[in-house]
Order: sequence, then structure tokens, then C-alpha cells
Amino acid sequence: MVTPLLPLTARHTVAIIGAGISALACAQVLASSGASITLFDKARGPGGRMSSKRRFDTKLDLGAQTFSVRSTEFQSAVDAWLDNGCVATWPTRTYQASSTGWQTLNDGQTRYTGAPSMSALTRYLADSLTTLPHVELYAQTLIASLKRVHNGWQLIDSRGTCYGPYDHVVISAPAPQAYSLVAEWDQTLASACQTREQRACWAGWAIFDRPLPRLTDVDPDWQMARVTHPALRLVSRNQTKPGRDTPQESLSLLAQLDWSEAHLEDAADLIAEQLVAALRSIFPTTVTLPTPIDVGAHRWRYAQPASPGEQIYLYNANGLALCGDSYLTGRVEDAWLSGHRLGEALINRPL
Repeated sequence: MVTPLLPLTARHTVAIIGAGISALACAQVLASSGASITLFDKARGPGGRMSSKRRFDTKLDLGAQTFSVRSTEFQSAVDAWLDNGCVATWPTRTYQASSTGWQTLNDGQTRYTGAPSMSALTRYLADSLTTLPHVELYAQTLIASLKRVHNGWQLIDSRGTCYGPYDHVVISAPAPQAYSLVAEWDQTLASACQTREQRACWAGWAIFDRPLPRLTDVDPDWQMARVTHPALRLVSRNQTKPGRDTPQESLSLLAQLDWSEAHLEDAADLIAEQLVAALRSIFPTTVTLPTPIDVGAHRWRYAQPASPGEQIYLYNANGLALCGDSYLTGRVEDAWLSGHRLGEALINRPL
């Protein structure tokens, strides 16, 4: 890591590529300095892997389902979100499930989720930022390349539109995507991206016409099941999350990483069918599941790092910086800490 030449102040402009929780955490800190912040995200709105998908009248969380806390720093942020109501504790009724049966699962860890959906948290963070006069958010804007100019950095999107110049560029995209942006400009940052291999994950969903059948010795209002199956690793009942106003049975079905990568190029419809079949396998053969009224699958090509990392963030003297869970372990807390601490480093670094 190279110490930049000047501390970031209200005189500076910063572009942040991505609008997931790492980018938003960084933007919060930088905005407090008075610097002008512009966020760019290729999706329709903020969230990254904490975004939600609407199908009919149902919201589905297809990325992170929950998060936990290990650091006092992150706990302070979570406490504020709890007070705001955009997060709540969940789940409280979890099981370990397989074709041989179900057992209660309690590791003593408090977990949280967005209320009423995981995207409520990132939407709250984004809304609190964009009410500030010196913060902008461009959605559906894929930044394809960077250009170094005499007074900073320009960003060029996939349509050829140019933005900037900016004094600093923060890239919160997964490491393989960040590599394509920094490779031409900084070998140290590029090498850091290359060493952070990412795992892929399929996330499916199923919406049913009636509630799931009850199982003996299983709470009828169970909320999440960790699954022992070659294809399926997690079942999450979206309608049991705090603040949901639709009782319709809707499940998020997260696939095993090895299975996801073995089927990475399969059609989404086929993936969805196989995940629903895996779901059926953890119910007794005497039980008939309701008829699905909608199934589907979403591919996360870069879902989490393949191995733990040691760098919370990286930056160089020319104004480029990297943050995100790519460089640690992939937890929601890691993503937030990466962006938050990068923001602090950019503001507080010495003259």
C-alpha cells in the first residue's frame, strides 16, 4: 500500500464504482468530509449481493440472507440500523435438514436481516446519501474503463459516455471485474485482484400456491434450513422475515458452491428445476409439496472469495482504491468494514 500525497477534503471529487454495502459504507465516510461523491452501479438500484428481486407480489432475497457481527465497529452501525428499523434479528428458528431428517440448529450466534427485505438496508444507506447535495447515484451505468487525464480520472461507461474528471476512484466491484479497470494503470492493484479468486453460486427461488406441509417435530413457522445435499445448501422462507406483508410461501434456494461451478453455464430454468427437486428430497416421501406458481434462478458469477484474504482495502498515490469483501472472507461485515475503513484512511491519511 502506498500512502497518497494529500488527505481527502471537501475540495476533492470521488467516483465510487458499485453501490453495494462496501461502496455505500465508504461513501458515508467520504461524504462526511464534504467531498463530492458520485456512485455508479450497473444494476437498477443499490444493493449488490444484498439486493432483492420482486416476483408478482413477493420480494425474494437471492444474495446474502443474513449477517452476523464480530467487531464493535460494525455492531455500532448495526445498532443504528436496528433503531431505524431497516434491519431486525432473524432467523430465530433454524434447522439442519437432509433426506434422513430435520434437527434444530442453534449455534448461539445472533443474526440479522434487512427488514422487510435485505435490500432495505442498502436502500436506506443510499437514500441517506443521495439526500445530500454533494452525492449522486447513477444506476444502470456500467463503467467499462478508466482514463488518466491531467487533472484526475475520467470514467467511460459501456455506452461511451464519459464522466469526470475525479480526484479519486474507488472500485468496489469483485476482484476479477476490478482487474479489468486497474490493469492498465497500476500493477500492484492489478496483482492484488488477480490473486483473489472468486467462487460462483446459483441462487434459485420457488413461490408456491399454498404453505409448505408441516413436518413432525419441526416448528411450522421454521424460517431457515441448512441443507445437506450435493446441490442445495440453504433454504430461506422469505415470508417469515420481519416486516413482510405478504404471507405467500416463497423460498430462496442457495446452491452449493461446488455444484454451482460444475453447472455454471447451465440454463437458469434447468438450475431452478434441480434446486426444487433437491428441496423435495429433504421432505419425507409421504409428503407432497404444493404446486409452484413461479420458479427461477440467478447466477452470481462472483459470489465470494475462494479463500480468506488479509487486506481490508488497497489504494495508490494516483487516486485509485479497491474495497469490498473480495479481499477478506466474503461476509457482509467484511464488506462494510472494507469500505468504512477505506473511507477513514482516505480522509485521515497524513499530509
